[in-house]
Amino acid sequence: MSTHLSDRIQKMSTSATLAMAAKARELRNEGKDIIGLSLGEPDFNIPDFIKEAAKKAIDDNYSSYTPVDGYADLKKAICNKFKRDNDLDYSPNQVVVSTGAKQSLFNVAMVVLNPGDEVILPAPYWVSYSDIVKLTEAVPVEVKTSIDTDFKMTPEQLEAVITPKTRMLWFSSPCNPSGSVYSKAELEGLAEVLKKHPNIYVVSDEIYEHINFVGGHVSIAGIDGMYDRTVTVNGVSKAFAMTGWRIGYMGAPEWIAKGCTKLQGQVTSGANAIAQRSVITALEAPVSKIQYMIDEFHQRRDLVLQLLGKIEGFKVNVPEGAFYVFPDVSSFFGKTLNGNLINNASDFALYLLEHANVATVTGEAFGNPNCIRISYAASEKELREAIARIASVV
Repeated sequence: MSTHLSDRIQKMSTSATLAMAAKARELRNEGKDIIGLSLGEPDFNIPDFIKEAAKKAIDDNYSSYTPVDGYADLKKAICNKFKRDNDLDYSPNQVVVSTGAKQSLFNVAMVVLNPGDEVILPAPYWVSYSDIVKLTEAVPVEVKTSIDTDFKMTPEQLEAVITPKTRMLWFSSPCNPSGSVYSKAELEGLAEVLKKHPNIYVVSDEIYEHINFVGGHVSIAGIDGMYDRTVTVNGVSKAFAMTGWRIGYMGAPEWIAKGCTKLQGQVTSGANAIAQRSVITALEAPVSKIQYMIDEFHQRRDLVLQLLGKIEGFKVNVPEGAFYVFPDVSSFFGKTLNGNLINNASDFALYLLEHANVATVTGEAFGNPNCIRISYAASEKELREAIARIASVV
């Protein structure tokens, strides 16, 4: 019997990061020694104080359905976190807790966008942004940036792509995949453009907020005139090493939060009870409790930049946050390596997987075909070995 998948799902791309991780797992199962630098997943264990909170929640019998938008005391903890870390005043009715920040992003897209609306995506962008936008039948509009400008969009570039159909701007800072961090001055420059266009809303993905090597994080919602038109998305996967616990959240204008709660009520309902109770403990703790992870990521970044800088053909800048480097590898395009013609970043990433046994991700998935993404959320030993392997095959 033939399958009848919807046009919607057939047009959707497979997540490149998850696809590469799956390919790496297949090769490991075949007995190959694959070093995985493709997933954005911290290699740390969850801090013990969060584990204890989970155990207590189990003992306290938190096993029933949860409120669609999250436990009231968790939403209060999120409000306190926004005030403490971002100087943003959100009330609980502006907060929605979801099954990961990815669901938060999907909720916003479904609630705000209509077919034909345009969404500006500074490229490189996280792999799922474009396909989430397309699911709503809106149109992603890419703004190309390069390694020479640290992959940041300028106010002039933003102004140039705005049309009467522009409905939203989506971006992340610190950025996945580039690690770029927008300064307050840079965000103010973008805000000045947006103030001329009051019907454009902003999704600010701040999931890597605490993994920041340049000092204070700045939220665009805190820039004058931007609060009422910004959705601030965050979660605990990255900074707290809680990827599998699947808790994300947003602070948003109340009308957007209500719409997201309505949608979520028909899709997943409330997020996991035990995970929610644990996140209260995580968010109430001072950031100093996770500083050891941030410091380790900083050291790994410096190590990776040092090692990659010795490989001819890799052009690298200095990412200021997250745990990725995004080297430009276009110097290899058109060349033949060990009998393999390298036409683009996808060819190069596949070549590294097959010949160096190192899994990376093509930059094409992030809207930049000249680069590959390398995650340094791995041990120093693995990073040294992986880059040595890469050097040996190029």
